[in-house]
Amino acid sequence: MANHVSSLKRARQTVTKTAINRANKSKLRGSLRLMRESLAAGDKTKVAEVYRATVSVLDKAVQKGVLHKNTASRYKGRLNARVKAVVTKA
Repeated sequence: MANHVSSLKRARQTVTKTAINRANKSKLRGSLRLMRESLAAGDKTKVAEVYRATVSVLDKAVQKGVLHKNTASRYKGRLNARVKAVVTKA
C-alpha cells in the first residue's frame, strides 16, 4: 500500500480513472453488440441508425484513449461493409 501523500493521491486517481475507462469500454462493447444484433436482424432503417450511433461511440472511445485511432478506423470500415451488404441486399 502507498505510504507517501503523493503515492496515496496517485492510488486514488488510478481508482477513478480505472472506473471511467471501464465504463467507456463497456459502452463501446455494448454498442458493438447492438450493431451485430441489428445486422443479424436485417432491418435496413435500424441498421443505419445503430451504425451512426456506433461510429459516434467509436470516435469518442478514440478521444478518451480507450481505443487506438487505427483500431477504430478498422472497426468502422468493417462495420460499414456489413451495413452496405444489408442495405443493398434486395
